[in-house]
Amino acid sequence: MHRDPPGNPPRRPRSPGASPWGQAPSREREARPIERAPRPRPLQEHLDDGQPEQGGAAAARERRSVELRLYGLNAVRAVFAHRPQAIRKLYLSEDRIPALQPLLKWCVANRVGYRVVDEVDLHKLAASTHHEGVVADVLRAEPESLSTWLRDLPAGPQCALWLDGVGNPHNLGAILRSAAHFGVNAVLLPKQSTLALSGAAARVAEGGAEVVPMVRLGRTDNAIAQLRSAGFTLAATVVQGGSDLFATPLPQRVIYVLGAESEGMDRDLAAACDLSLSIPGTGAVESLNVAAATAVLLAAWRSKRVNA
Repeated sequence: MHRDPPGNPPRRPRSPGASPWGQAPSREREARPIERAPRPRPLQEHLDDGQPEQGGAAAARERRSVELRLYGLNAVRAVFAHRPQAIRKLYLSEDRIPALQPLLKWCVANRVGYRVVDEVDLHKLAASTHHEGVVADVLRAEPESLSTWLRDLPAGPQCALWLDGVGNPHNLGAILRSAAHFGVNAVLLPKQSTLALSGAAARVAEGGAEVVPMVRLGRTDNAIAQLRSAGFTLAATVVQGGSDLFATPLPQRVIYVLGAESEGMDRDLAAACDLSLSIPGTGAVESLNVAAATAVLLAAWRSKRVNA
């Protein structure tokens, strides 16, 4: 069974049968047309040249709190498609210039700094070898409030995911990718959750992070009341003891509640849900991990909506 890596904060007691699912620089030289891209400088030089002269570590921390370093071709393209104004800096390998010409032209037109760098520098910028030849510093998209999300929600069938304790960035990225594929309307984050989008999660999401909004909940009891008032049914996902996902009619508006790997969801939250659902299997393994389980749950909901 897959488990999240150690290091997650201590969790509240797991309910019986609860699911284990669930788990920079600033001063660039002026942007130039593509054919005149500047010759790469050593990485440390172009990292240091944008550091503020005053503020030091505090300014760097503040910048990190509002900016996110993305990497991966689809992740960066998705930001350009949905929030181009959020892009602050761009780094790319020379062989990515043809694929990213529209983005580079936009950078030139909007005086956003970009730099052609070598592979080693991209590894350092991304802190990963999975950058696919492009790294970007972008402004974070702040989570919406539940009231705002519900106010703007279209009528008709809707599905959202409540993530109670999921912390692994690769799981989050895979969940966002499935959520975008199946048309999920939001990922709901508990009030005290520290879960946030990271570069690794955005890369795994393959653009899904820009399609599926994150919504910050208030007090749990108030959030549940608001969701029920909007016509949602809360469905706890459990390993054993829940209704068979494939044999149970699903409501038109459903919130799948998923708990962290190993610990499961909070027992009080599980008890407050309207349904408990389990994914039947052979029993050869204990369960699916949270990302795989999410894909199955969403496929079941989508299938029943399409065939209704």
